[in-house]
Amino acid sequence: MSMRQIVLDTETTGLEPSDGHRIIEIGCVELVNRKLTGNHYHQYIKPDREVDEGAIEVHGITNEFLEDKPTFDEIAEKFLEYIDGAELIIHNAPFDVGFIDHELKLFDPTKGKTTDYCTVLDTLVLARQMHPGQRNSLDALCKRYDIDNSHRDLHGALLDSEILADVYLRMTGGQTNLTLGRQSAASSEGGEIQVRKLSKDRPVLKVIKATNEEVEAHQKKIEDMDNALWRES
Repeated sequence: MSMRQIVLDTETTGLEPSDGHRIIEIGCVELVNRKLTGNHYHQYIKPDREVDEGAIEVHGITNEFLEDKPTFDEIAEKFLEYIDGAELIIHNAPFDVGFIDHELKLFDPTKGKTTDYCTVLDTLVLARQMHPGQRNSLDALCKRYDIDNSHRDLHGALLDSEILADVYLRMTGGQTNLTLGRQSAASSEGGEIQVRKLSKDRPVLKVIKATNEEVEAHQKKIEDMDNALWRES
């Protein structure tokens, strides 16, 4: 069974939904079996309130830019359809999930919460477990895992979600191939931003081959195993 994960990031008018702040951008990239599919979701959203000056300094999204964008009510159903059944991967998940839950409540209280549609993995919690006592911001993790984010002058939800996908795969080991699937895969509405192709200059992983002794020891271990599944065929 394939594993579908959605790496998600949001930008907002401010820091606290309890103070009436709203989501102004959602960016998602889809991973299926740990590979990017090209089925991205990206949407700017008109918040029906002013964006804080401090927030604009972080993400660069102005009130004037958002004036002709759809409201959350207009995009909610398609967004929920996109994330339904997936595992959301988010850095500092309580922030983004708290805002999404707030938007859902304003849209239609009967729609429930984010976790009614998805499970959530917080990469900040994961990073703190793996690197206790160290800085675990997205920028710090990029530096730790040799991921180039030099183009990241301003925060952007789609850009950050793509960077986080790279960080997550490096953190969890195994497949680090982020080759995009067919570009014809469905994308979101509101495509004001081009999807960045990942840098070709990322460091090449060193391949360490097993010695003859290690190969022989591995083979002996397999031969000594009882009830091996591959012997049932």
